[in-house]
Amino acid sequence: MSDSRRHDSTPLRAYAVIVLAIVATSSAAILIRFALAEDMPPLLIAGSRLAVATVALTPLALGRHRARIASLSRREVMLVALSGLCLAGHFTAWVSSLQYTTVLVSVVIVSTGPIWVAIMEVVFLHIRLSRLVVAGLLVALAGGTLIGIPLDGGAALADTELQATITGAVLAWLGALSVSVYMLIGRMLRAQLPVIPYVWLVYGTASIAAALVMLFSKTPLLGFRMEGYLILLTMGLVPQLLGHSSLNYLLEYFPAALVSMFSQLEPIGSAVLALFLFRELPPQQQIVGSLLILAGVALASRGEIRQAAQSD
Repeated sequence: MSDSRRHDSTPLRAYAVIVLAIVATSSAAILIRFALAEDMPPLLIAGSRLAVATVALTPLALGRHRARIASLSRREVMLVALSGLCLAGHFTAWVSSLQYTTVLVSVVIVSTGPIWVAIMEVVFLHIRLSRLVVAGLLVALAGGTLIGIPLDGGAALADTELQATITGAVLAWLGALSVSVYMLIGRMLRAQLPVIPYVWLVYGTASIAAALVMLFSKTPLLGFRMEGYLILLTMGLVPQLLGHSSLNYLLEYFPAALVSMFSQLEPIGSAVLALFLFRELPPQQQIVGSLLILAGVALASRGEIRQAAQSD
């Protein structure tokens, strides 16, 4: 289906799904904060949201797509395994970052995934970056530097607070890089696999990887309040299953780069929710740095849209 036909035949429900996707994904960081407040380990939080989504998708995956799953090639199995490991690493790093830094900074840095995907496409797929993508990368890096390196040398922050900010930013960057590999593999596999079996396989692999790490690290699974487990269940059903499924649904009506831009509204939604729920207002320098990162991602996504339009 061409982009022009997509836009001409876009139903009103697709625009409603945009709002649904943004709200659902924006709730992730807030739910993580609530789970952390219940003293739940980051590994348990990351693994649980993946496990819940996997279980919810199992009837669909094994009902309509059993034959395709059984016919996976060795290459596809290896790529799915790598994708799942990267997704598990992404959620673990991102959840951990929220222990050290603000919701705004963490979510904004993690949202730079499309930029790193563009860079990896250059390295591994030999695709040339457009000027807008390069400009977006430079702007985003400037914003990241502003967040991680205080202009006053850290005088306005206590040593422990400065160290926590840097630790949180580094973990968020690791989360962004690992999800970029996941996204890059997804672009290759999605040409061969339908959405449902792909995400079921990847979520399942990621949840198994997280479970093994929890087993060997002796991460506690029991002994928490029932409210904590309800938060984990909500996290798997709302931001993971409903939010990400909505973004996949939008790919039927909008170009992938445009859907990526929709997802970049998540940091704004998360920051607004954090302001109302936690009274969390980051320092001015972090706000400016976050706005620069968002601007950089928007520029890069715009560049991808133009490049995709020219190649059609």
